[in-house]
Amino acid sequence: MKLYTIGYGGRTPAQLLDLLGAHGIRTVVDVRLRPDRASMGIFAQAKDPQKGIQGLLAKASIQYVSFVEMGNVFIGAEDWQVRYRRLVERAGDVLTERLAAVPGPACLMCAEKRPADCHRSILAAYLTNQGHEVEHLE
Repeated sequence: MKLYTIGYGGRTPAQLLDLLGAHGIRTVVDVRLRPDRASMGIFAQAKDPQKGIQGLLAKASIQYVSFVEMGNVFIGAEDWQVRYRRLVERAGDVLTERLAAVPGPACLMCAEKRPADCHRSILAAYLTNQGHEVEHLE
C-alpha cells in the first residue's frame, strides 16, 4: 500500500486540497491526538460533519477518518521523538492496524507542515519498515 503524509500548518484550505487532489488522495487519516483542537477552525474536527475538516474534505470528495490512537501522546515533552518512536516500535502494529481498511490512496494528516517536526515522520518510518511506500507531500 502506498501512503502519503501531509501537514496543514502554514497552508490555506485551498492549498491543502490542491496537494491532496494532485496525488489522487481518496481518504485523509487524521493522526492528531486532539483533532477537535485546531488553531485554525477549518482544520478542526467539527461535531457537524458538514463543517470543519470533514466538510472541507467532503467538498473535494475526500473521505475523512480520525485515528487518535496514532496521535502524539508525548507532545510537549522535550524528548517526544524518542518516546513516540519507542511507542511505535513496541505497539506500531496495534496503532496502525485500522489503516488496512482505509480506501487508498490515503494520506496521514497532522498540523506540522514539515515532516521532521511531526510524529507522522516516525509513523512513516515504521510503515516503510512494514513494506509500505510512504511519500511526504510538501
